[in-house]
Amino acid sequence: MSTHRSLATTLLFLSSLAFLGFSSCQPKQRVPSPTEKHYDLKGKVISVDKEKRELTIAHGDIKDYMSGMTMAFSVKDDWVYEIAAPGNQITATLVVDGTQSWLEDVVLTEDSTPVSGAPAIEGADPKVGDQVPDYRLINQDGKTIRIQDYKGKALLLTFIYTRCQDPNQCTLMSSNFAAIDQELQKQPELYGKTHLLSISFDPAYDTPKVLRSYGAAHTGKYLDETFAHWEFASGSVDEVKGIAKFFGLRYYQDTSSGTEQVIHSLRTAVIGPDGKIVKVYRGNEWKPEELIKDLQSVVKE
Repeated sequence: MSTHRSLATTLLFLSSLAFLGFSSCQPKQRVPSPTEKHYDLKGKVISVDKEKRELTIAHGDIKDYMSGMTMAFSVKDDWVYEIAAPGNQITATLVVDGTQSWLEDVVLTEDSTPVSGAPAIEGADPKVGDQVPDYRLINQDGKTIRIQDYKGKALLLTFIYTRCQDPNQCTLMSSNFAAIDQELQKQPELYGKTHLLSISFDPAYDTPKVLRSYGAAHTGKYLDETFAHWEFASGSVDEVKGIAKFFGLRYYQDTSSGTEQVIHSLRTAVIGPDGKIVKVYRGNEWKPEELIKDLQSVVKE
């Protein structure tokens, strides 16, 4: 009887050690790309999405890369999704290679600090055929614009904020829109029947001046950019919250740590010339050529 009890105690102890400070014991050797950059990351797991293979992490400042915030990170190791849970402390290496980033060398430890439920960052998308309300925004020139201003043209709309440095999130949305804008310029007829709009959900920081600088950097025209085809806009807190909610995007700003942190989802929409929803893309999996095909189809109708 004592032998059984001793064995059980030993197994329980070993299983505790396996979790507290769990990391991949024998990671697969990978040949690093010469363009990779590596950064140390430390934070707390907020949520685990096995389907998307992402961990949302509230992290501290990442030296020489970005300030602390809360955001989703890709992790390639399968074991992480079986072990990780909200509230775990995490340390890892953030690998950034061009437009790709992911976490490696993950170590998870248990945290006894209670974690309140993470705010929902996903909302219900509008349905195909829904009329987009005539939301009011302020563009990069400080000019008031409304969604209905674009009636008669196919409108591509996405959400970003300029301080987001993750190459798989806002940066990717803007890079993809830049690729779309450049490709449409090669098709004058389609170019004249379309419009692009990037909306910031960080209005306190993303003033018209900031948006103008950010937008011009992505079009590559800088002082010569007129923003006639691709605009950048924000608005009051309530106005931005209203349009984000309509498209199913959720974002949460948390300053409790002393540093502004943001949890946010992604939404990109195709709106027809009649001002109605044609398609809404969740996440970052879509490619520029997909949206160009959407525009071609919408314009032909």
